[in-house]
Amino acid sequence: MEFKTFCQSCGMPLHAEDLKGTEQNGMKNDEYCVHCYENSQFKYPEMNLDEMKMKVTSKMENMNHPNYLIQKAVNILPALKRWNKKNYVK
Repeated sequence: MEFKTFCQSCGMPLHAEDLKGTEQNGMKNDEYCVHCYENSQFKYPEMNLDEMKMKVTSKMENMNHPNYLIQKAVNILPALKRWNKKNYVK
């Protein structure tokens, strides 16, 4: 199964509406997941890229994903909108 939309913070596939974060008006956000984004803001606004890498690694290990897949997921994080140097604001 191929996903075209991924959370631009943690990289999670957004293949279902209930996985999408929300805006202030309750509408779903197509760029961020429910774990990262709620009510038009990041749930963990102080989180940095290294902390997100650790969080993604831990979550995927707990889900018993193979190491190569975990590394692939962690390696794409810097290219995502939230962490991309052009968009990244601490």
